[in-house]
Amino acid sequence: MYKYMELLNELEGLIAGTMKEGDKIPSIRTLSERYVCSKSTVIRALSELERGHLIYASAKSGYYVLGRAAREEPLSRAIDFAHSAPDPDIFPYLDFQQCLNKAIDTYRNDLFIYGTPGGLPSLVREMQRHLAGYQVFAEPERIFITSGAQQALTLLAGMPFPGGRRTVLVEQPTYPLFAAYLEAHRIPAAGIRRDADGIDMDELERIFRGGDIKFFYTIPRFHNPLGSSYTRRQKEQIAKLAARYGVYLVEDDYMADLEQDAKSDPLYAYDREGRTIYLKSYSKILFPGLRVGAAVLPSELAESFGRYKQLQDIDSSMLSQAALELYLKSGMFERHREKIRGCYNRRSELLSRAIGLARDTHPGVFGGPLPSPGGIHTHLLPEASAPLTGVIERLRLRGVHVESAGTHYLNGFRADAMLKLNVSGVREADIPGGVAAVAEELARVSRRLQPHTP
Repeated sequence: MYKYMELLNELEGLIAGTMKEGDKIPSIRTLSERYVCSKSTVIRALSELERGHLIYASAKSGYYVLGRAAREEPLSRAIDFAHSAPDPDIFPYLDFQQCLNKAIDTYRNDLFIYGTPGGLPSLVREMQRHLAGYQVFAEPERIFITSGAQQALTLLAGMPFPGGRRTVLVEQPTYPLFAAYLEAHRIPAAGIRRDADGIDMDELERIFRGGDIKFFYTIPRFHNPLGSSYTRRQKEQIAKLAARYGVYLVEDDYMADLEQDAKSDPLYAYDREGRTIYLKSYSKILFPGLRVGAAVLPSELAESFGRYKQLQDIDSSMLSQAALELYLKSGMFERHREKIRGCYNRRSELLSRAIGLARDTHPGVFGGPLPSPGGIHTHLLPEASAPLTGVIERLRLRGVHVESAGTHYLNGFRADAMLKLNVSGVREADIPGGVAAVAEELARVSRRLQPHTP
């Protein structure tokens, strides 16, 4: 990695951590001596930080940390628990920009060719190494680079599977865009209820035994929107049932990089029969707009998947693929993953403490689990039976945005009354007050519905 990029990483970490608005950056000479590099290297790094609106220069005085308010003009000071967009303040803009520039230089000829539906070959090889770190081992010919996990899901839903089965089984609740896709394209779909404790394995076996399940789409880790994860025992049971009844599993491991437990393996690792399709995306840890993901297919599905993918888009973005390859190879991804894991873990702990305090303050008003360690979302289950629309509207007027989980269910499947809480884009200082406001509004509804005692 370039020396000035190492210096950039160090200074970015200081600015995001211990330094505050108005603090003076050490002089060019001091930085040159401290990091054993030339003054021109220091100047280049400082120029990048200035372009990124992290610091500003004062004539004959030096460089100073720019306040967050000066870096951007927020559209609102609202506390947004409703959306899952990552926090832009912890995105690796400068690092990834360097990889984009390097990708253009390195792969300039490859950027203008078609015909690699499986993905940029060098990225596929790097992805094979990268996925092994998640206990996902696969030959390169079974790895496909996709335009995000959403593309992989739509291809899998539309392509034929061995045996001619047609029905897609999804957890309820589930990823809302996939539920909407299935219904919009009239793809036969069935649901199985999932809560914080998991799913009913007897019910899963009954559905599998029915014989028409093409695949079971599941989010074993940090489920969206529940926030919970399957235990090792549950993953083993699901894999065994799939093998027994010849059902394929589609594992969406979109939050694998936030896992705190090094011994927590994906469902893929428990599959001894090769029936699991593993999906990995980078939207939650890098950029939602990157639109690059990976799909690992069983051998018997790989050819069909590649053919269907080529008909849909020929290639995923070659520039994004090349930049991601360099980002993975350089070690930047590992460093960023540790940074974002630490950041989200702090938010997860704050969310847990805030929910615990709200329960003590308003006992009996809501249920639901605390977020999993490192997880950025969970859900509340109001005890009151009143519609949540009034609660959501009153919170909006207070500047707190929350949503129910209604869109996460298939039409016709009874939706649980729940409020989603996602803290990926919420400032740490706002989490306690935001949760307290939600609890207050739920308590207000609960009091209003209590029967009057004469």
